[in-house]
Amino acid sequence: MPHNKITSRKRHLAKHGKRTNWAPFWLIPKVFGKGKRIHPSRITRLKRNWRKTKIHLTPRRLKPGHLG
Repeated sequence: MPHNKITSRKRHLAKHGKRTNWAPFWLIPKVFGKGKRIHPSRITRLKRNWRKTKIHLTPRRLKPGHLG
């Protein structure tokens, strides 16, 4: 990716970057009840990894191809 990223693409990447986090720790007693010891990754609906799953960003304006 270029040094200076497009603002819309940067915003999109930042939003999808939050999808890598697990669910918060206080959600476990709320969902499963008091006294359960479960890892927060079990509640997390969508886990994204930079290596495994891509978000397939496409530029808004495509540069015209070389006609030479």
